[in-house]
Amino acid sequence: MNIKSDVVVVGGGVHGCSVALHLQRRGFKTCVIEKDYAGRHASGVNAGGVRTLGRHVAELPLAIKAKELWRDMENFIGDDCGFRPVGQVRIAETDAELDLLRKRSSQVAALGLPHAETVIGAEEVRDLLPEVSPACIGGLFVSGDGYANPFRTTNAMKHRAAELGANFTEGVEIVSVERSNSVWVLEARDGTSFEAPVLVNCAGAWGDRVAAIAGDQVPLSANGSMMMITSRIPALIGPVVGAAGRALSLKQFENGTVLIGGGHRAPVNRDKNETTLDVSKLAEAASTVVELFPVFRQVQVVRFWSGIEGFTPDKLPVIGASCNAPDCFHAFGFSAHGFQLGPIVGQVVADLIENGRTDLPIEAFSPYRFQHRVAA
Repeated sequence: MNIKSDVVVVGGGVHGCSVALHLQRRGFKTCVIEKDYAGRHASGVNAGGVRTLGRHVAELPLAIKAKELWRDMENFIGDDCGFRPVGQVRIAETDAELDLLRKRSSQVAALGLPHAETVIGAEEVRDLLPEVSPACIGGLFVSGDGYANPFRTTNAMKHRAAELGANFTEGVEIVSVERSNSVWVLEARDGTSFEAPVLVNCAGAWGDRVAAIAGDQVPLSANGSMMMITSRIPALIGPVVGAAGRALSLKQFENGTVLIGGGHRAPVNRDKNETTLDVSKLAEAASTVVELFPVFRQVQVVRFWSGIEGFTPDKLPVIGASCNAPDCFHAFGFSAHGFQLGPIVGQVVADLIENGRTDLPIEAFSPYRFQHRVAA
């Protein structure tokens, strides 16, 4: 079987589905190839943070635009994806941590963007988080941040793109990729071939391997971002909570369960498609929650999981045209903070394909930054 399209996207995570959705809206016939199923790894099992707070300043313009799309998600794809703008706060336990938050607030204000990260005092922190430890002396707050459901979001984008005519082929392993007569030809192990003039690499933790086929050397390491979730408890946490001096991500859903994350990683095996759990690090994450919110001492954790994610050396994503291959574009390496950017990344890649440019600043994410490093 031979499947032809205008654009072939490798990877059915949130970014691949977003690319397909935006391209279909612009009249491009798109085919998405996924070796597992949409949202199988990082896109479907992350913490679901919709966050501008604390982002690298290079990402802020994209994150701000993405949040506009999140607020309009119901109209955009017919599903609000569980987006709840409950706000996000990063708490400080020491004067030194609070001083760092003040500096961050000033740095963001100096950028002149339509975005503010507001320093709040101990009383304001307790208004937001009545159960927080007395050790917390202040924080940094963004009112419009929040969370959404990752797996639901990825599949809502997939289904809307499919309704508009995109082809999704899942459970297919690509064994060869080449460019012939200005057409990308991808061959699957089952004999299916895919042809398109344009190739988009949204392969996540495997993105470096696709990039290498295009001649682009991007250093990428793979880790498993671990999460755990509690049993249902009364409402205790309003905003999403992070910490200035600890690895922490804490959010309570409407059903009462509480998701605990925060950047604890576990080893993975990309070749076997396997993730693992590091119990000692999970215990460290649980201890952090109990120290900051003593009420959680009696709360039961009911499930743990991990998903494979790709990390670049500078923890910034790779977004942009290939350095070496024509009509090839990359969007991968989001280093455990790409979910919120999903809606806007699709728009950016569609801009590049349709117009050869985008109005949003993406220079910091160019794959060229790694080519220069290799050349040096």
